[in-house]
Amino acid sequence: MEEGPYKCVRDGNGTVNRVIRMGTRKSQLARIQTDYVAEKLKTLYPDVHLEIVAMSTIGDKILDTALSKIGEKSLFTKELENALERNEVDLVVHSLKDLPTTLPNGFTIGAVLQRESPHDAVVLHPKNSGLTLDTLPDGSVIGTSSLRRAAQLKKRFPHLEFKDIRGNLNTRLKKLDEKEDYAAIILAAAGLKRMGWEARVSQVLGPEDCMYAVGQGALAVEVRARDCDILEMVSTLHHSETVLRCIAERAFLRRLEGGCSVPVAVNTEVKDSVLSLTGAVYSLDGADSLKEAMETNVDPGNKLESAADIQHVGVTAHNVPQCAQVAAEKLGVDLADLLLSKGAMEILTTARKLNDAR
Repeated sequence: MEEGPYKCVRDGNGTVNRVIRMGTRKSQLARIQTDYVAEKLKTLYPDVHLEIVAMSTIGDKILDTALSKIGEKSLFTKELENALERNEVDLVVHSLKDLPTTLPNGFTIGAVLQRESPHDAVVLHPKNSGLTLDTLPDGSVIGTSSLRRAAQLKKRFPHLEFKDIRGNLNTRLKKLDEKEDYAAIILAAAGLKRMGWEARVSQVLGPEDCMYAVGQGALAVEVRARDCDILEMVSTLHHSETVLRCIAERAFLRRLEGGCSVPVAVNTEVKDSVLSLTGAVYSLDGADSLKEAMETNVDPGNKLESAADIQHVGVTAHNVPQCAQVAAEKLGVDLADLLLSKGAMEILTTARKLNDAR
């Protein structure tokens, strides 16, 4: 049997089985997330051999510069996508929030798994145990590498100071615990849960304090769009509600031409077949902001649809009704257009210029 671009193995019975090579970043969290996806696939397809290929990305290598200053949209994905393009891996597992809203030609998101909590969490320095952002002393320094978090929290907690902190989860927690530089740091609750560090969460920030990043808390599997068999295999991992929420969020961000260099935040919910989206843009100090909400019906009713290879903001989901995906994407675009009509681009342009000048 010729391997072509694929890798195969022969089992004890002489049967030739294809090896599915899964690309991932080298960080502990990335490996945990990839192992989670591998376990799901192994349960569904016990005869498939899975091989994990770990690599470093630009975002992993440049640790002395704020993410928003590096000026590269694919900080945590480029090397992985290069490997996918060269047929060195067959799929890549990402945190969805790391994936740009426009993917390179020939790639698609073949699976969006059920979302963990998308909210942000406060991790306090041990000496501040029992306190909250409200009760921390004036001038306390909070570490975050996110402009989105800092912009919202500066406005909500004006007595606090915010400074950049880089590194993977392990590194940031070490910087918090072993030095006196930070009173607390802000991290994604989902990452802390996946690492088994829920006990470190002092406070989960609801949307009234800090809306979250587009795609936060969801895992995505990126594949070559032409690989119908791989696409079909991973599509069983799709979680319909998460797919629709994330399509709306990604459409909102793409219409705003946003990225990690500007503060854009969202909050979504599906209830009784109604998808609601709240979106906001902020100045760097949070003083200037625009926030609006919209909703749409995502009930497919009795519509019968054949599977279609239509991407919605980079997502291909055969097993989620097309009409619901169309409605979710339109919701994101419409909400972005509403904010743009009220001056969102001016806020974002100023934020981008100020960030570049820092």
